[in-house]
Amino acid sequence: MSRPVGTERVRIEPWSAADEELLVLANAPAMMLHLGGPETPAKLERRHARYLDGWRTGAAHVFRVVVDRSPVDRRPDGRSPDDRGPGEDGADLPPARSAGIVACWRTTWHDEPVFEAGWSVLPGYQGRGIATAATVAAIRATARHRSQPDDRLRRFLHAFPKIENAGSNGVCRSAGLTWAGACEVEYPVGTPIRCNDWFVDLDAVARAAASDLALHPPGQQGTMES
Repeated sequence: MSRPVGTERVRIEPWSAADEELLVLANAPAMMLHLGGPETPAKLERRHARYLDGWRTGAAHVFRVVVDRSPVDRRPDGRSPDDRGPGEDGADLPPARSAGIVACWRTTWHDEPVFEAGWSVLPGYQGRGIATAATVAAIRATARHRSQPDDRLRRFLHAFPKIENAGSNGVCRSAGLTWAGACEVEYPVGTPIRCNDWFVDLDAVARAAASDLALHPPGQQGTMES
């Protein structure tokens, strides 16, 4: 699942045991400003376990956000990445980099079964469209791969950024979610916060993704793959 953003390519990968360090980086005070503050090491360990277990149970799909070397990056000598001599494997090009976390999970909203999305992008990758690209890819993956018995009842996916979190509200807008108004949620549990309620129709997302694949077969797409 990938999407070009400027001269970079953003993709998402299922969370793995090797991603615990990324969770620690995302726990920095500046990153947790709108999420109740940094968690303790013990809580991080439990969160990491939940992220892994979510894939096994189907309760949540957590992804690592990866920024790849650009297809137009130049080699140190000015050549294109594809202009390789015998035995050259591109090892002198910038490696793929972990840029953050994006997740979609099953929950209820106003007594209706829905999905919810959340994301966290490291400071060095903010303001570049990476969070939007990763969020759209995760939403499309969720729309197309609803596998649990009641998933077809979960037609809508919501996101609840705090009202003052301009960056995350901008991601929702850029990712094509619709604003439903302000609301109050608890995060962490027991702590009420004022948020904006953004939503998207997953049935419509799935239809659009299927149409995009039909118009742009793999290898010819100009948009993200999921």
